[in-house]
Amino acid sequence: MDYKLCIYLVVGCWSLGFVLTLIPIFLIKTLWFCGPNVIDHFFCDLGPLLELSCSDVSIVKYEVLSLSGLLTIIPFLFIVVTYVYIFVTIMKITCITGRQKTFSTCSSHLTVVCAYYGTLFAIYVVPRRGYSTTVNKVLSLMYTVITPLFNPIIYGLRNQEIKMAMQNYLCAQNMWWK
Repeated sequence: MDYKLCIYLVVGCWSLGFVLTLIPIFLIKTLWFCGPNVIDHFFCDLGPLLELSCSDVSIVKYEVLSLSGLLTIIPFLFIVVTYVYIFVTIMKITCITGRQKTFSTCSSHLTVVCAYYGTLFAIYVVPRRGYSTTVNKVLSLMYTVITPLFNPIIYGLRNQEIKMAMQNYLCAQNMWWK
């Protein structure tokens, strides 16, 4: 990948993200809010915000459902197809230890991807009949806090220096408690 393609991809992603975010903003701007102005959530998420509206929010919900469906399913399918190709390539590796190491790296990344996209899909794509606010909060914590915490843990513990530092720290803590 050369520098020019990288710039095109970055500008394209940012532009598309900005433009697609404007659509629900303009639709939400037309809603009437006549009740309480306190959102029962950790941050100003779309679902709890729409619950505060006194107007019909069906157009906003359909638009968000269609956009979030596309923006969640298409990248996830791309990642799955990519992993199928990776899996086929891994199966061609003759060395068993090399195959195990590669599977280990890929499986940890795939775990993080599934946790992230699974919670996004559950929050923004699946219809919300019977969803409680607590479930929405827990799922939101999963993709905003827990999933980003997976990356340093999973990839950091693969590094031998970090592994040794962690073992030394735990041994020192164990000695201190005795």
